[in-house]
Amino acid sequence: MSTTDAGKTAKDGAGKAATDTGETTDGAGEATDPVPASRHVGVSAHGELGAAGSQLSTAPLDTVVPGSFGGVRKPGAVGWLAWTGREIIGWARWFWRQLTSMRVALLLLFMLSLGAIPGSLIPQSGTDAVKVQDFKDAHSLLGSVYGKLGLFHVYSSVWFSAIYILLFVSLIGCIIPRTWQFVGQLRGRPPGAPKRLNRLPAYAAWRTDADPEQVRAVALKVLKKRRFRAHLAGDAVAAEKGYLRETGNLLFHIALVVMLVAFAWGQLFKSEGNKLIVEGDGFSNTLLSYDDFKSGNLFSTDDLTPFSFELNKFTGTYEETGPNKGTPRTYQADITYSVGAEGKEQKKTVKVNEPLEIGDSKVYLVSHGYAPVVTVRDGKGKVVYSEPVPMLPLDSNVTSQGAIKVMDGYRNAKGDKEQLGFAAFFVPTFAGAGAGDMFSQFPALKDPVLALSGYHGSLGVDSGLPQNVYQLNTSQMKQFKDSKGEILKSRLAPGETMTLPNGAGSITFEKDIKEWAGFQVTQQPGSDWALAGAFTAIFGLAGSLFIQRRRVWVRAVKGADGVTVVEMAGLGRSESTKLPEELGDLAALVHDQAPTKHDEAEVEAEVEAEAEAEAEAEARAQDEPVPDPDAEPPVPAAGKAEKQ
Repeated sequence: MSTTDAGKTAKDGAGKAATDTGETTDGAGEATDPVPASRHVGVSAHGELGAAGSQLSTAPLDTVVPGSFGGVRKPGAVGWLAWTGREIIGWARWFWRQLTSMRVALLLLFMLSLGAIPGSLIPQSGTDAVKVQDFKDAHSLLGSVYGKLGLFHVYSSVWFSAIYILLFVSLIGCIIPRTWQFVGQLRGRPPGAPKRLNRLPAYAAWRTDADPEQVRAVALKVLKKRRFRAHLAGDAVAAEKGYLRETGNLLFHIALVVMLVAFAWGQLFKSEGNKLIVEGDGFSNTLLSYDDFKSGNLFSTDDLTPFSFELNKFTGTYEETGPNKGTPRTYQADITYSVGAEGKEQKKTVKVNEPLEIGDSKVYLVSHGYAPVVTVRDGKGKVVYSEPVPMLPLDSNVTSQGAIKVMDGYRNAKGDKEQLGFAAFFVPTFAGAGAGDMFSQFPALKDPVLALSGYHGSLGVDSGLPQNVYQLNTSQMKQFKDSKGEILKSRLAPGETMTLPNGAGSITFEKDIKEWAGFQVTQQPGSDWALAGAFTAIFGLAGSLFIQRRRVWVRAVKGADGVTVVEMAGLGRSESTKLPEELGDLAALVHDQAPTKHDEAEVEAEVEAEAEAEAEAEARAQDEPVPDPDAEPPVPAAGKAEKQ
């Protein structure tokens, strides 16, 4: 190899080394300024891959993945894990900030109120399953859609629960940091005065002969007397007032949380049952004693309050005349109750808005009706049934219907066992024969009539399927007919009897007509907490809206001429027209003990101004021209002559 070739090889090696390190070389092989990293792999200055650039290296190119919350993903598994963790934490923090923001909390509260609307417009399975089934039968397509959306059980649906829980978490997330911040503010002191108080929206200043220390002491006393939190901060007094605004805000949020917890608690552990009781009968608060019963998901029969009561008498009086005829005047039930197995008997009058309260349970009077006493005899005159039969009201005048079922003890004329059923229609005040349909004219017992039609056969109660006690199942029964082959029907007054054909017996409408009362027993824990939370929320919201938080500073320093300069300024956390007025009152109180200093020239000018004002007033009173203070005084006549 020649010397020239060796020198060329050395230069080529130096140039290659410089290229590998990202530097260029000159003709002597010395490194110069670095070049962009893209040039290392054969990329041109315009950002395009050169023809041979891709063949300079066979190493894989690292793809740079930017992160949503800063930084890029480094190569390798460790870099991927770090990048993934940073992304997850970043998105979690972002979601938490959004969830705990006031905007999202208000949006969730609005969505919760909208979600509750279907619960009041669409029948709910937890309240009335019969209406739900009737709705599905009448609207097959819409009922299917409502069922898939959970609109028949809104308050226990997944979407309503999700909104409820998110709102709860949002409120908690708002309360905790704000409470901690508010506690820090209470433990701290109002900040010191700004350098330039005259830039604040409310400002007052004057000069006084009092010492600065004396002015600050007076200002501190005045501010504390006005319930400001005040302290000395350098050459000024710093004071702040209106902390109840933030207290009201926190109380409002805490009250909302209490209400949400109370509602959830009440829905999960609630119970509600209804019982119809005839005068003289009693009730024990057990599950089997109810006519119908529904409860929350976490309710247990052990949670039922142990008590019992007996209906002694129901009293109902009604308006006799006028536009409110038939409206109840007296509507009450006299009962005797006892708490526990060995509780002492006590008397109580239950009215519509005055329930019986025992522990967490409340017994409400919700309905009323009549129970005519009927006696059924077989063909031999044997009494097989004698009981009061509750009738269900159909209108406000207590037009009622019901069913009389004789299930045991009856034998027909042939001696065979049968069951009897009577469709009954009762009116407490009958209009009279030929006066139209059989509807009651007044809710009180003035002219009671019981209309009956009888059936014989099987009531179907032996099948084991539940039946409505107020309706007859006549699918396996035959209707009684008279000697003419017509359906046997009769209207009975108290004391009258309807005789069944072919020696089948008779049924008598007794003169004793009893009344019944419908009671609703509810047990909903947390209602008191919900009520307290509602009132607290109202007061807290009022405080956060009407209480203004503001700061006041009073600075007193010696001026260049040795006179004390007093500056007062106020700043409100929210715009309020009362701040300048309040600052004026505070400045007047401080000014009374540190009055304004007047210079001698100013005093003389004020005296002259007062004298001029008095002279002007006197001149006007005497209709004389007002003297001009700048005019020359008048010259006497003798003087004028001499002068001439």
